[in-house]
Amino acid sequence: MMEIEELQFLTPDLTRNIANKFGTPVFVYSQSEIENRCDIALGFPNAFGLTVRYAMKANPNASILKIMHKKGIHIDASSIHEVYRAIAAGFEADRILLTSQQSPTEDELKDIISKGVSFNACSLYQLELYGKIFSGNEVSVRINPGLGSGHTAKTDVGGVTSGFGIWHESIDEVKEIVKKYNLKVVRVHTHIGSGSDPEVWKAVSKYTLEYAEIFSDCEIVNLGGGYKVGRMKGEKSTNLSIIGEPVKKEFEEFFKKHNRKLKLEIEPGTHLIANCGAILSEVMDKIHTGKKGYEFLKLNTGMDANTRPSLYGSRHPMITVAKSGEQGEIKDFVIIGHCCESGDLFTQQMGGELETRPIRDANIGDFIVMEGAGA
Repeated sequence: MMEIEELQFLTPDLTRNIANKFGTPVFVYSQSEIENRCDIALGFPNAFGLTVRYAMKANPNASILKIMHKKGIHIDASSIHEVYRAIAAGFEADRILLTSQQSPTEDELKDIISKGVSFNACSLYQLELYGKIFSGNEVSVRINPGLGSGHTAKTDVGGVTSGFGIWHESIDEVKEIVKKYNLKVVRVHTHIGSGSDPEVWKAVSKYTLEYAEIFSDCEIVNLGGGYKVGRMKGEKSTNLSIIGEPVKKEFEEFFKKHNRKLKLEIEPGTHLIANCGAILSEVMDKIHTGKKGYEFLKLNTGMDANTRPSLYGSRHPMITVAKSGEQGEIKDFVIIGHCCESGDLFTQQMGGELETRPIRDANIGDFIVMEGAGA
């Protein structure tokens, strides 16, 4: 039987106070938890220096960005819009790296490069475009190393099924473009997906360092992010110290062989923010579907606020906070959102099938806290 979940950084009294002051639904974040996650990431084992870039697509909230900035975190922007949002939140342009599936326009590229933003070419086309405009400049290249490690097919961004990055067998074409425009490849970037196997990260480090060896100007190796986050009881999060040690050793071995000290970059997104945020919602209705059916709680929020359950079949902790302060008995409910869509279902299995969730009984007007909603 699934265990009943508990509040993580909120308390029942604080939940009621926030709901009374701001109404529901409302996102709530813990600054101290965000700062703690930043400290953990900044402690990632490294041999010759580390830069932690927040993958801000996880949550581009301006207040969160400002906390990250104060902690010394840099930015991984996945669109031109994120670049400008990060700058508006106070980030210096030279702390931003743009890695985008959608190529910026020529005018956009000229604007952000003039400001000091770094550009990571994710395709041969992007590299060629950059070279035509900025001949002789520094550039980064994103390589698809031929393997991935996502926790679902939708979060696996490496290997033959992924259109992210320049396919590793095209490295000679990269060299040709670099030579043609006298570019300096100062950073080699890979990103394989949401995995937590230390052996996979060791292998990716080794492969990426081999690409870095090809480019004599390379000073930085960026291994991306995608560190698994456990939200429910029993789910494990990636231990950055454990996966970081074999990565550190690969960098040390590279130095012994080539006398080059390369700096490491990582790009955690969800790992920094997921369990630092919650959605405070309210039960707006209760229905049942008979003796052979289910009892449903309808919330005043839905897939428009948290798409993960509908998109990935993901589970989030759900905790009842009664308005009265009295705890109800534990019952099995199906919890659904307010969107007129059968997929707006918060209690489902990984494959998308409906399941019940044991939580404290809730009446109309009581609060349901959805944890792990920071990303």
